[in-house]
Amino acid sequence: MNSTTEIQQEDVLNALRDVKYPGYSRDIVSFGLVKEIQVDGTAVGVLLELTTPRPDIGEQIAEAARLVLRDKLPGLSDAHVQVKVPNPPPATASGAAAGGQTGSLPRNRLPGIRRVLAVASGKGGVGKSTCAVNLACALSLLGNKVGLMDGDIYGPSVPLMMGVQGRPEISPEEKILPPTAHSVKLMSMGFLLDPDQAVIWRGPMIQKTIQQFVGQVDWGELDYLLVDLPPGTGDAQLSLCQTVPLDGGVIITTPQDAS
Repeated sequence: MNSTTEIQQEDVLNALRDVKYPGYSRDIVSFGLVKEIQVDGTAVGVLLELTTPRPDIGEQIAEAARLVLRDKLPGLSDAHVQVKVPNPPPATASGAAAGGQTGSLPRNRLPGIRRVLAVASGKGGVGKSTCAVNLACALSLLGNKVGLMDGDIYGPSVPLMMGVQGRPEISPEEKILPPTAHSVKLMSMGFLLDPDQAVIWRGPMIQKTIQQFVGQVDWGELDYLLVDLPPGTGDAQLSLCQTVPLDGGVIITTPQDAS
């Protein structure tokens, strides 16, 4: 495209595909963050909407978008990028008493849970769930209180590996009571579906389910909550990171190039 060619909306959208969401390999277009594009000759306006109330992330994405637009669109005279960020949840008195920076942390720590660890992999079939289950059992044998959340919505395998079937009970406070096996508290989509039932969901439903598994399950007091994530990067991983701060992660892989 030469400098005399008028910029098209499709040119802008294609350029923004080079802007990665911080910490992820996916771009802001595939995440659905680009809500509006306006083009006036050689001037471009872009509206982005984030789902996480973190202004620092918004500023980082906006600056990256401006740089990409200037680099990819010859003849661009002006690039205005606006980022809408949701308001953070109100700070609680308990959060201030715990020494947290009230009003600045969009992701609240889970009450009663000391550490949250994610177990992930670049692709399936590398033993991620096996490692997550064994790590949970090993930590429990060392005397820790452990919970294991199966974040693989499409292919839950924790119930099979832990030998647990049936639906969980509901407490009088309308919270899900996680089943227990090998002294490990468990939660999985596999407990809520029939064995032959398939999950055909899109991003928002996955995000809501992850949030429910985190906030509407009566985990009680835990030293570790392990989260067995689905392979790759996608909605489940992003939803988890936006919902609760992680204390660490374990990446499972094998020596093959395909992994």
